[in-house]
Amino acid sequence: MNKVLVLDFGSQYTQLIARKVRELGVYSEIFPFDTPVSRLKKENPQALILSGGPRSVYEKGAPLASDAIFRLGVPVLGICYGVQLMAHLLGGKVVPSSHREYGFAHLDILARGGLLKGIKDRGQVWMSHGDLVEKPPPQFAVTGRTANTKVAVIESPGQRLFGVQFHPEVIHTRQGKAVLANFLFSLAGLKPDWSMKSFIERKVAEIRRSVGRGKVISGLSGGVDSLVTSLLVHRAIGKNLTCVFVDNGLLRKGQYEGLMEEFRRKLHIKVIGIDASDLFLRRLAGVISPERKRKIIGRAFIEIFEAEAHKIGRAEFLAQGTIYPDVIESAPVKGPSATIKSHHNVGGLPKGLRFRLVEPLRELFKDEVRALAAELGVDREFIAQHPFPGPGLAVRILGEVTLERIAILREADRILLEEVRKARLYHRLWQAFAVLLPVRSVGVMGDQRTYHQVVVLRLVQSVDGMTANWFPVESRVLSRISTRIVNEVQGVNRVVYDITTKPPATIEWE
Repeated sequence: MNKVLVLDFGSQYTQLIARKVRELGVYSEIFPFDTPVSRLKKENPQALILSGGPRSVYEKGAPLASDAIFRLGVPVLGICYGVQLMAHLLGGKVVPSSHREYGFAHLDILARGGLLKGIKDRGQVWMSHGDLVEKPPPQFAVTGRTANTKVAVIESPGQRLFGVQFHPEVIHTRQGKAVLANFLFSLAGLKPDWSMKSFIERKVAEIRRSVGRGKVISGLSGGVDSLVTSLLVHRAIGKNLTCVFVDNGLLRKGQYEGLMEEFRRKLHIKVIGIDASDLFLRRLAGVISPERKRKIIGRAFIEIFEAEAHKIGRAEFLAQGTIYPDVIESAPVKGPSATIKSHHNVGGLPKGLRFRLVEPLRELFKDEVRALAAELGVDREFIAQHPFPGPGLAVRILGEVTLERIAILREADRILLEEVRKARLYHRLWQAFAVLLPVRSVGVMGDQRTYHQVVVLRLVQSVDGMTANWFPVESRVLSRISTRIVNEVQGVNRVVYDITTKPPATIEWE
């Protein structure tokens, strides 16, 4: 089987590169930027890709790889920081840019062979850099440029070394996938021989090896990630799996009851339901910090799982539906990535965790998990549901979480989703949800002054959750949602709409 190694220099998009490569049918893995060349040789890759990163190649302490990676005899593609590193190590020159590029740009093609074969001239690309290659290394030709970056694509076919300043892995680069395909198939000569079916076979075998005859508890959240995790573990170890679905008091209206019925009716696995809403709300009382909320929720979940593990007979393993966006936003993993926020199932776990973790989806994106769910026979309607955060409404209530504020947000959220479905928008969106702000605003209702809560509506489109665009909802739909929330939800007198992309914002507000 062909294999591509992605060396991580700290980009938030590193896993997107690996995902796009897998999407094209080639197996890929991520390795730290400073992996010894001897280890890379043992992996026997057919190609290398150097990721982007937040640093400058010329600054002290910058993540640098050995120039020996360019002498491994395999094709190498550098992306953003990766192309700058290639230039820096091979005799070119990298300097700070006088005109930084963050966002959309148009690529002018100077030569149509190689990386840019079949790519449209003046096509949209996504830039995110403060440095640029001023002078390419010897034996490299400049084959693409933008208005602010004269060296946007460099190629050295004789050395099988290539580089792009833009990010072909993000959806905002219109023909980015075609650029990666040119590298993998035309230039590296690889074959598409990897699939979700082969992923399932590999993960089931891994789980069997690591768990053996041990018992596993799996935390169901009601989302597709935890369900797919449970199905994979069940396929591997059968009756030694026990699933636990906890009502933390932070679910949508009717969600706990509906999902318990769904799990018991359609899944052939053991599911235990636990109402722990009082515990979670007591722990969250007076807490405002989003980081503290996530950690409190993560630790409370673990306490419940530990208690259940004791009841069923010393379960040693905890299966979680952790996916890569959880990991990369929570902590630097496999490279010098910046922490964005702690997810309850990653940064929120206690240091003295008694379980050994089973996380078969840890390096997959949401769209890959959905494809995996379809392969495992999960209902399409369940697969297509919008992502719901593990900490639930706690991270959509900015400020303190109280019963009153949960009730307000539940009703606003219910109305929003009802209207989104009526307008036939649900399946066009990645997520649609309401946020309750920790501020009040003056209003007038029934000829009387009010001083009530503010609700934010957030509707976004995305492919993988790593980047997202706000959705341009028709004014009549927004008007209907706003009118219903103000009229039907006691304590709300103002509704606003979030029109921020990711980045610079995250999709969730906390």
